[in-house]
Amino acid sequence: MQISANNPNRKSWLPVSEGSDFPIQNIPFGVFITRDDIITIGTRIGEYVIDLGAFHQLGYFKGIPLTDDMFMQDSLNDFISDGRKTWRLVRNRIADVFDAKNPALRDELKHRDIIIFNINEVEMLLPINVGDYTDFYSSKEHATNVGLMFRGKENALMPNWLHVPVGYHGRASSIIVSGTNIRRPYGQTLPLGEENPIFGPSKKVDMELEMAFITTDANNLGEPIPVDEASEYIFGMVLFNDWSARDIQKWEYVPLGPFMGKNFASTISPWIVTMDALEPFRCESPKKEIKPLPYLQQKRKDTSFDIKLQAYLNTGNGEENLLTETNFKYMYWSMSQQLAHHTVNGCNVRAGDLMGSGTISGPTKDSFGSMLELTWGGKEPIILEDGSSRTFFNDGDIVSLTGYCSKDNVRIGFGNCTGKLLPPVKYKFPI
Repeated sequence: MQISANNPNRKSWLPVSEGSDFPIQNIPFGVFITRDDIITIGTRIGEYVIDLGAFHQLGYFKGIPLTDDMFMQDSLNDFISDGRKTWRLVRNRIADVFDAKNPALRDELKHRDIIIFNINEVEMLLPINVGDYTDFYSSKEHATNVGLMFRGKENALMPNWLHVPVGYHGRASSIIVSGTNIRRPYGQTLPLGEENPIFGPSKKVDMELEMAFITTDANNLGEPIPVDEASEYIFGMVLFNDWSARDIQKWEYVPLGPFMGKNFASTISPWIVTMDALEPFRCESPKKEIKPLPYLQQKRKDTSFDIKLQAYLNTGNGEENLLTETNFKYMYWSMSQQLAHHTVNGCNVRAGDLMGSGTISGPTKDSFGSMLELTWGGKEPIILEDGSSRTFFNDGDIVSLTGYCSKDNVRIGFGNCTGKLLPPVKYKFPI
């Protein structure tokens, strides 16, 4: 089925400002609560959100086999579970109805009042019910940088890294939507030169600039997904900040890996940009240094995406400090390879599962995806616009991730992925 929604020449009758992340070629999906306290599934064009529940009830999806309540839910899980054919039909229809040449809704003012809201009139919610969350470790530059800091040049990459997409099972319950504040976490740390740990608030709260993909129902228990079929089971992508407490993580990660240093919060952007919308921005992944095993070998070459990524820090004074600029195309392991590896042992994947890319770092220092790398473990502080400095984040700091693709005068963006770090809670019991 043709992806007519991607036509770069298409214009919408809704106004879209130049440089917007959400032209009519995007049509992402999200969940929001309206001014009447109704939770609904919707999409976005420019600064407007479209209530797809009302859109459906008023007949604009006529001819597309959808349940009556498909878009009148508090998550996208059921819609995602319906599969690629439905996603494409729905997205194409939305593009047709909002095309500048189509008067069907454009001239129906009563319907427009019911269906269309300004973005400032709604509150964005978590778009999916995250059943499971896996975080990969698939940036060679990031893995190398961390290895250099902690193991030295000779052992920077672990022996398995070039053979297997490394990952760990994270905590789904603490995945939060952009705009949600987080608390500085408590935990055990081992002060430098000491033999015994102490307990208290983390002193090294960090970001990890990542992206994440969301799956549909992909396989039954015991049935692996072939790598060349894996992309069919990926619905879309979001920006992802995997907040990390580096001092807690350092003490706990041997022998079983990330736990308390990671599970306190992970922030995602509210709009899921579909893989169909990203199709024009495919590019090649980095060349493999070692030929992977057959189940990870892909036939097509353009297995990555040219997505420009930025991270900003606002200290509360209104000034945005650019921390880093990187690109998703640097990822060594593709999403299809990650999903194929995830299921090769028979692990089943369901609609709404979320897979983090791992920190995305580029080849130069200004493209590193974490404060751990940008300050080289805290040894090289970043000087901000107001003259202050950071090695890791202070209470009150606001961290924002952005990302977009650009080609043929079309920009497809993800909006913002923002979180504010608050002081730790005050415990009422001895710690």
